[in-house]
Amino acid sequence: MVIVIMGVSGSGKTTVGTLLAARLGWRYFEGDEYHSAASVEKMRRGVALDDSDRWPWLEALRGLIVGCLARGESAVLACSALKESYREFLSVDERVVFVYLEGDYEVIARRLGARRGHYMNPGLLESQFDALEEPADAVRLDISASPDELVAEIRSRLGL
Repeated sequence: MVIVIMGVSGSGKTTVGTLLAARLGWRYFEGDEYHSAASVEKMRRGVALDDSDRWPWLEALRGLIVGCLARGESAVLACSALKESYREFLSVDERVVFVYLEGDYEVIARRLGARRGHYMNPGLLESQFDALEEPADAVRLDISASPDELVAEIRSRLGL
């Protein structure tokens, strides 16, 4: 199984994803590490990525998912997966499950404003919400819960 922790920047994907992977004893993959240097620089400058920037990144993530599943390896992947077409592309088969960390703009903007050492320009949050197509078929969790509570809820809802 590959669990994709999705949501806009600042929703807690890395925090929840690393904690979930540790609790399950699974590998964790940070989707941000698969962006090209050019895409990272665009985001650092406050320029929103478009689909031509994202598709090579999504292809790399799909390859990662395919590899994990082929090896019978379970993993957790943090990936924004903002659009339905992106999630469809990453949904290799029924062993890929999406967990959507949802929260309102103001809460996430505060989180981004407090974050240090990340290339994502907080000014891009609006573009992330504009691009977001909320999933109908994901485990949906409110980010107002603590990371421990979110991980417990994911484990419960997925029978892990």
